Amino acid sequence: MPPMIWSRTRAAGLASKLLALAALLVAIGLGRPVCASALGGVLAVRSAYVNFDHGVIEVNARVAYPLNPTILKALQNGVTLSFDVEARIDQVRRFWFDATIVDVTLHRDLAYHLVTRRYVVRNVQSGAEDSFKTVQEALHYLERVSDWPILVESQLHGGRYIISVRASVRRGKLPASLRALLFWTDDWQRQSAWYTWSLPM
Repeated sequence: MPPMIWSRTRAAGLASKLLALAALLVAIGLGRPVCASALGGVLAVRSAYVNFDHGVIEVNARVAYPLNPTILKALQNGVTLSFDVEARIDQVRRFWFDATIVDVTLHRDLAYHLVTRRYVVRNVQSGAEDSFKTVQEALHYLERVSDWPILVESQLHGGRYIISVRASVRRGKLPASLRALLFWTDDWQRQSAWYTWSLPM
C-alpha cells in the first residue's frame, strides 16, 4: 500500500476512534462541556440536629442529593460517586477569630455492581457495605445521617459554640478503561451551603 493511502486510512481510523470516545464521554456525562450540569438538581442539607449520648455529641441530618439521567448513566458505566457529609464545631470568640474545635467528614461511596445489578453504598472509614435494588433506595439511605458521633462533650470548655453541616457529591473511582482518559474531570463535583445553628450546651 502506498504511504499516502496508508496514512489516510490510519488517520480515518484514528478519527473514528476519537469520535467514539467523544460519544462515550457525552453519554456518561464526564466531558468538560457537561460538568456544570452533570450533577444538576437539588443539593442541600434540609435539617440537622445533635443528640448528647453519654457525653458524646452525635449528628443527625437529612440531605437532598441530586439524581438525574447523567448520574444514572455514569453509575451504570462503572463510575463511583462519593457522597460526603462534613460537620464542624466552632467556638465563638468575641475579640478574636472563631476557633474550630472539630472538623470531620463522613465519606460514603456509591457504585453499581453489574453482576449483581445492585447499588452498593460503602462507608469509606469503616468499610461497611449496604446494597440496594434501586438507585432511589440507595440515595434514600445516603440522605439520612443518624447518630454520627463527632465529639466528646468534655472537649468543650464553656462559652458559645456554633455547629455547621454541609454535604457534597463528587466523582470517585473510574473503571480502568476510562481512568487514563478522564484525568481532566476532577472538577466534576458539587457542594451544598452550610446548615448552621447554635450548639445547645
